[in-house]
Amino acid sequence: MEDVRDKVKEIKQSFRLMMDGVVAQSMREKGVNYHLNWGATLPRLKAKAEELKAEYASLSPLTSDHSPLYDLAIALWKENVRECKILATMLMPADEMLPGVCDVWMEQIAELEIAEQAAFNLWQHLPYAPVKAYEWIASDKEYYQLCGFHVLSRLFMNGQEPNERGINEFLDQAMAALNGPFWSVRKAALQSVNHFSDLGLVYERMASSALRSISL
Repeated sequence: MEDVRDKVKEIKQSFRLMMDGVVAQSMREKGVNYHLNWGATLPRLKAKAEELKAEYASLSPLTSDHSPLYDLAIALWKENVRECKILATMLMPADEMLPGVCDVWMEQIAELEIAEQAAFNLWQHLPYAPVKAYEWIASDKEYYQLCGFHVLSRLFMNGQEPNERGINEFLDQAMAALNGPFWSVRKAALQSVNHFSDLGLVYERMASSALRSISL
């Protein structure tokens, strides 16, 4: 565990080299207030994640059934630092993340950017991604809904067709979201409907009919 703490400290120090005050200031002006935000750009964080994956590829588990990369991701997520949380979503091995841990992370998301990064970097790759996505779009919480629709968008883009029950659930929740209070969710829901339509002509017709029902 000491090795993990030392590595987290080293990673946090590396953020100084990525610091972008303009990006950090822009976020603050938009009301995004992290405890600590170096303003590191996503491409630089992605490069750091690839560097760490290569470094950890040959390491064996020390004290747990999980890979060292899993342990590092867990430790990074616990840091109340923007860059640490984004890196955690990039590093967590999706096939090792249990639903309970996913639930804990989801509950702790407090910023739109982290919700989006989690959805794109991690949630969509989980073995149980569809189950969580449908659970989340039925929530009354903004970031849960946002992540659910983003995940479904990616699944649809990958050609995954929902069953009849999934279709009805998706369209009902998407139409409710499009009339809902959260602009971020409305945007994500509309994107997911568009990707649903791309699954084929039958899906396109179902989506068009649903949108007409709410005068869109």
